[in-house]
Order: sequence, then structure tokens, then C-alpha cells
Amino acid sequence: MEFEQLVRRINELSRKSKAEGLTDSEKEEQTKLRNEYRALVVVNLSSQLNGIRIKHPDGSITNLKKSSER
Repeated sequence: MEFEQLVRRINELSRKSKAEGLTDSEKEEQTKLRNEYRALVVVNLSSQLNGIRIKHPDGSITNLKKSSER
């Protein structure tokens, strides 16, 4: 599912949950979609961290991704 569609459906289910409640199948779908969303956020953040490098005053460079994996 495309990211925008994923977010749209999560929001639809959230609004319905507050207004009238969800069926068991909708609750399962909501849980699945939220887990998928979290996984996409983690992958995106990981990719961004991998591209950041910090140059220190002594000239050394630290790859932020590797230092955050400790």
C-alpha cells in the first residue's frame, strides 16, 4: 500500500473508532496498518541517519548511523 493511502486509511479507521467503534476485522486491519506504518518510519529514519556524517574539529568524520547502532 502506498504511504499516503496507508495514512489515509489509518485516519479513517481512527475517526470511525471514535465516532461509532470498529468491528473486529477493522480492529485487526487498524493494528496491521499501524505496524506497517511504524516499519516504514523506521526504514525511513534509518536511511536518513545513514546519510548523515559529522565532521569533528580534529578532522575525523563520524557516520551517525554507525554511532547510533551501539
